[in-house]
Amino acid sequence: MTIGVLEVNLVDAHGLTKSDFLNKIDPYVLIQYKNQEHKSSIANGQGSNPKWNEKFTFRVEYPGADQQPKLLLTIMDQDTFSSDDYIGLTTIYLKELLEQGVENGIAELHPHKYNVVNSSQSYSGEIRVGLTFTPREETETYDEEVFGGWKESQW
Repeated sequence: MTIGVLEVNLVDAHGLTKSDFLNKIDPYVLIQYKNQEHKSSIANGQGSNPKWNEKFTFRVEYPGADQQPKLLLTIMDQDTFSSDDYIGLTTIYLKELLEQGVENGIAELHPHKYNVVNSSQSYSGEIRVGLTFTPREETETYDEEVFGGWKESQW
């Protein structure tokens, strides 16, 4: 098993479907890999074509129990006086990227447009995301952060 870092470069989106007819949408993205989740900043007042240019990292194990590892990007519209509205979802399958990273020492997908689909499986715009997977060498020692700062004493 290889452990590595997946870096997600959230660039921008285009043509997001408005869910709020009175105002411009204020989109943000929830990015999820397995049980890890990050939230982008809110693109206040940017409407259907927001720009984020933000990077997020995830700890990845490959191969793992999941035969089809994937990254989920849920696009939401922040609302001040009511619950946030769902705009759509993008799923990015990672198996080939992870395989290339293990084989070559690094794998990169330059920013690429992915379709956003809403709850009725209709097109709701595009989101542009870049990905980089960098495996780490496995060692017998563990960083302090792995065990929450505790070190084992050696006798």
